[in-house]
Amino acid sequence: MGTNNNKAGFGTAPVFFTAISTILGAILFLRFGMAVGTLGFWGAIGIIVLGHLITIPTAMAISEIATNKRVEGGGEYFIISRSFGLNIGATIGLALYFSQTISVAFYVIAFTEAFEPLFNWLLQSFDVVLPRQAISVPTLLLLAVIILKKGSAMGVKTLYIVVAILFVSLAMFFAGQPSSIEEVDYSRNFIFSNRGQFFVWFAICFPAFTGMTAGVGLSGDLRDAKKSIPRGTLWGTLAGMIIYVFIVYKFSISSSPEEMTASQLSMANIAIWGSIIIPLGLGASTVSSAIGSVLVAPRTLQALAIDKSLPGRKVNLWLAKGKGDNKEPYNATFITLIIAMFFVLLGEVNFVAQIISMFFMITYGSLCLISFLNHFGASPSYRPQFKSHWLISLVGFILSIWVMFKINAIYTVLAYALITVIYIYLNYLHKDRGGLQKIFVGALFQLSRRVQLYLQKNRTKHPDEEQWRPSAICISANSFNHQKIFSLMKWISYKHGFGTYFHFIKGYYSKANRLEAEKIVRDMIEEHHDEESSLYVDSMISPSYTTAIAQAIQSPSISGMENNMIIFEYRRSEPEAINDVLDNISLTQAGNYDVCVFADANKNTFFKNGIHIWIRHIDVTNANLMILLGFILQAHPDWKKGYVKIFSVCDENEIASTKQKLKELVQEGRLPITLSNIEILPLKEKASIKTLVLEHSVNAGLTIIGFREEQIKHAGASIFDGYNEMGDILFVNANSEKNIE
Repeated sequence: MGTNNNKAGFGTAPVFFTAISTILGAILFLRFGMAVGTLGFWGAIGIIVLGHLITIPTAMAISEIATNKRVEGGGEYFIISRSFGLNIGATIGLALYFSQTISVAFYVIAFTEAFEPLFNWLLQSFDVVLPRQAISVPTLLLLAVIILKKGSAMGVKTLYIVVAILFVSLAMFFAGQPSSIEEVDYSRNFIFSNRGQFFVWFAICFPAFTGMTAGVGLSGDLRDAKKSIPRGTLWGTLAGMIIYVFIVYKFSISSSPEEMTASQLSMANIAIWGSIIIPLGLGASTVSSAIGSVLVAPRTLQALAIDKSLPGRKVNLWLAKGKGDNKEPYNATFITLIIAMFFVLLGEVNFVAQIISMFFMITYGSLCLISFLNHFGASPSYRPQFKSHWLISLVGFILSIWVMFKINAIYTVLAYALITVIYIYLNYLHKDRGGLQKIFVGALFQLSRRVQLYLQKNRTKHPDEEQWRPSAICISANSFNHQKIFSLMKWISYKHGFGTYFHFIKGYYSKANRLEAEKIVRDMIEEHHDEESSLYVDSMISPSYTTAIAQAIQSPSISGMENNMIIFEYRRSEPEAINDVLDNISLTQAGNYDVCVFADANKNTFFKNGIHIWIRHIDVTNANLMILLGFILQAHPDWKKGYVKIFSVCDENEIASTKQKLKELVQEGRLPITLSNIEILPLKEKASIKTLVLEHSVNAGLTIIGFREEQIKHAGASIFDGYNEMGDILFVNANSEKNIE
C-alpha cells in the first residue's frame, strides 16, 4: 500500500541530489579537515574506505531489493518490512524514523556554525554571547513553513538551489591555494599518524556517509522507483566517495596539521573567498541535508501508520492521512518537526549523534542481511533487475555490526536492547503479523538441501565404517491414543539420533484424506512440540499397513542420513495388535533395518528405577545395539535420575569370561555405566529367561530385551508374551553387529 498515487512523478535526479547533498554535509565542512590533520592523508583515506565498505554494499542491496519488487512509500522501511515482516520492519522502521528526525535537528544546529563569524564579531565587539538557538530555531521554523505549505515539490526545488551553492563552494575550495604563505613541509600529511585515534575519528566522520540512503525515502514520490533508486543511490554513493578522496588530497597538499586541527572551518583558509563561500557552502549543505531529512522522515512515519504499526487506531489514521492529490504526509511532517524542535532547543546533539549512527548502522546491516538471505534462499520470486553478489552483502552486514561495537559498545548494546523491547511490544500488539520466517525459511531450505546433498555424496560405501547413530521411523495409527511411543521417539532423537513419526491413515490418496492428514500433522505438532527434540512428525496415507511400511522404508530421511531403524508399537493390553507387527518384520529386514518392538504397558514410567538391558547367548548381534540404545535413551532429561543396568545371562562356567568381556566393552566404549551395574546371572538348567526378567526387572522404568527373526518363525507372538506385570519393554533385533568405539 503506497502513501500516494505517484502524480508527483520525480525521476532519478531528486534521489541523487538528496543523497549527494546529505553525504557532502556538515561533517565534510566541520570535521573532515580536523580528521586529516589528526590522522594524515592515509588515515583519512582509511575512514573513507572502511565507511564505503559498509555503504556501498548497502547501496547495492537497496538497489537489488528495489528492482525485485515495487517499492512504495517509506523507502528503507518499506523494503525491510516487506522482506522481514511487518513487526520486524516496524521495529527497525521506528528506529530509522527517530534517526531521520533527530538528523533534522543535527543538521539545523550544524547550520548555525555557518554563522560563527557573526557569533565571534558580537562577542569581540559588544561582549554579547548569542545563543545558537537564536539562529537554529528560526531556521527550523522557516523550514517547517516551506515544507508544510509547499510539500515535497517545493522541497525538491529548494534542494536544487542549495546543491548548486554546495558545488560552487567545493569548486572554490579545490581552486584555492595553500593556506600558508610560508614554506611548509606537506609530506607530514602523508604519514598515517595517531593510529590509536582512528576509530574515534571514524565515529565522528561516519555520519557523513549515511546520507547515501536519503533518496530512498522519496520512493513513494518517484515515477519509476525501480530505476531511480538504484541509479540515484549508487551514483550518489560513488560520487560522494570520489569527492571525499579529492577533498582529503586537497587538504593534504594545502594545509599543515596544526592549521587543520586549530579550526573547524579550516576549509575557509584554502578556498577562494573562503571566509564567505565556505560558511555559505556549510549553510547550503546543512540546509539541503535538513530538507532531505524533513522530506524522508515523515514518509517513513506515514508508511508505519499505514501499516498500523503504531499504538492506537486513531493515531495510525491521523498520521497515515495525506494532503492533496499526492497524499503529502502533512500530519507526519508536523510531528517530525515538533520532535526536531525539541532537540534543537536542547542545542546539544553530541550525545545523540552516536545513537543516530547506531540506528543507521542497524538499518544498513538489516538491508545487507536481507540481500544475503535472498541470495542464499534462492526463491524463484526473487528476480531483481539489478544484481549484487551475496558475498558483498555478507561483508556489509558483518562490518555494520563490527563497526557499531568499535564506535561504542555500550550504545550498541543499548540500541539492540531498545529495538528488542519495541519488537516484543509490537509482537504483543500484532500477534497475527509475522513474516520474519519467510526469508529465513528459504535460507534454511537451501542449507538443508546442500547439507543433504553433501552427506549423500560423501557417504561411505560401507555403512559399518561410519559412526553409527539411530535414524528411526515409526508408523502408527494410534497417535492420539498411545502417547508412550512419542516419548520413546523423543528419547531416541534427543541428542544422538534422529526420529520420524508417521501417522498412518488407511485408504487411498484423495483430497479428503490429504486434508485429514494435514490437520492431524498440525495437531501432533501442537501436542508434541518440543524444541529440544529432533523428532519429525508426518503422515502416511496408504491402502494397508504393509504398503505404508514399504513406502516409509524406501523414503529418504530428512536428516540427510539413511533411515536404519524401524520401531513398531503395540499395547500389551491389546495383544491382537502384535499380529500387524509380526506380518511386517521380515519386510523391514529386507531393507537392512534394525527392528524394535515397543510393548507399551500403559503404566506410569518410573525413571528412577532405570533402564535394564538383558543380554543372552543368542544376542551376539543384538548386544551392542541394546547397550548403545540404553546409553542414547539415558541422555534425555527424563532419565536424568535414572541409570543403565546390564544383566547378562550365561552358563555357569562362562560367568568370569562374560563379565570380563562386558567390562572391557563398557570401558573401551567409554559408556557411562558403572561396573556395579553389570550383573551376570547363571542360567540354570530348565530355567526360563522370562522368570529371571520378571524377578529382577519387574519395576524397571524400561526393559530392553533382544530377539531374533528365527524365534518369530518358530514361536510367533509368544516371544513377546508373559511380561504382563512389567513396565514398558523394548524388544530389539539388530540387522548387524554395531561397533562401540
